[in-house]
Amino acid sequence: MSTVLITGATSGLGRYVAFELVRSGQVVLAHGRDRGRTEALVAELTAEGGQAHGLVADLASLAQVRDLGARVAADHPGIDVLINNAGIGFGAPGSGREVSADGHELRLAVNYLAPVALTRALLPVLRANAPSRIVNVGSAGQQPPDFDDFDFKADYSGVDAYRRSKFALAAHTFALAEELAGSGVSVNVLHPATFMDTAMVREGGISPLSTVADGAAGVLALATTDLGLVNSGRYFEGTKPSRAHAGTYDREGWKHLEAATNRLLRTE
Repeated sequence: MSTVLITGATSGLGRYVAFELVRSGQVVLAHGRDRGRTEALVAELTAEGGQAHGLVADLASLAQVRDLGARVAADHPGIDVLINNAGIGFGAPGSGREVSADGHELRLAVNYLAPVALTRALLPVLRANAPSRIVNVGSAGQQPPDFDDFDFKADYSGVDAYRRSKFALAAHTFALAEELAGSGVSVNVLHPATFMDTAMVREGGISPLSTVADGAAGVLALATTDLGLVNSGRYFEGTKPSRAHAGTYDREGWKHLEAATNRLLRTE
């Protein structure tokens, strides 16, 4: 039995995965942005006969992300699986650039900076509980960022912003895997399924092509089976090993990404 933190658990893929985890006997730490919805989810998960705890934080605020990590480390020191699932999509057609509580481009903040900050906060506990694992929910839609405009202020596009954030998450995953080699902490990134039937996809004006059940298979395999232990620094499409954008494997790119990331994480 593992203790699993899953972000973005109150809807879509995260909600489906949370129920599957509880039903398989895992202790679920269910994160949500809205307190009422998070508490309602925990009540439903508990009614399934499982153990679940709710955690509320707005991942668009780095202060709240770090507080979330501190609370988990203090209150649930047995955590051995982190699923960075929460994210935001392209936005409604025609919508403009949005910013986080810290003034960063919103998709970069939620889809990338928040997982990085939360992972860093929990790494000491995950190392202590090895073998442990980190599962980053990425996307096949990946686009290299412009490091001279990492916060995407010029010629903004919500679609491109989303793809840049997912490129960064994949590259970060591969760099982190090298850093954690030999520690017993594995970290992988996956494209769960294409255009799942979620509010995020529908908001973007896209007709769903798959279900959240389709997407859950890869997340659950990496979180709970040997697939997520014997592999680290890998990209999956569902449960199948695949290749991310070629640029995500560039070690020089990793250095630029780390420098840009650290610069934004220090700006709150």
